[in-house]
Amino acid sequence: MTVNAVRLNHAVLFVADLERSITFYQQAFGMEVMAREPRANAAFLRLPLSGNHHDLGLFGVGAQPSRPSGSLGLYHLAWQVDTIEELEEARLTLANLDAFTGESSHGATKSVYAKDPDGNEFEVMWMLPKAEWGAYETAAPVDRLDLPGEVRRWAGVRTAAELVPVVAS
Repeated sequence: MTVNAVRLNHAVLFVADLERSITFYQQAFGMEVMAREPRANAAFLRLPLSGNHHDLGLFGVGAQPSRPSGSLGLYHLAWQVDTIEELEEARLTLANLDAFTGESSHGATKSVYAKDPDGNEFEVMWMLPKAEWGAYETAAPVDRLDLPGEVRRWAGVRTAAELVPVVAS
């Protein structure tokens, strides 16, 4: 028997400076603080288009020795955007925050990478329409990303819209 999960609901990180990390995630993703737990020096943040209670939990633990890159433990988190144009905007935002670390094409997904103030790596990714996955359905290459070319090819195509709640106007 297996666990019948449908998706990852939220991530929780230990951070050195809670307020610094809150500010970073607000500037990078427009997240808002939904709740705080002062006894645990914790904050819970939600993405602007999320229907979730919280998407990220942050627990301030003070200065800790950092673990070496590539050691055991969490490698990165991945945040999905709805359009390739939003991926391009994310790259610019992360570069402006001096957080951008790289980019790649994984076939079915196009990704940019960054690190938060504590060195936690994360990915912002856009997924091709499922009908376009082709051979990538069973492959995950790591190739150079031609983001301007991908924007020209996929402009206006929404692939995560079904994940975003419809807001009545």
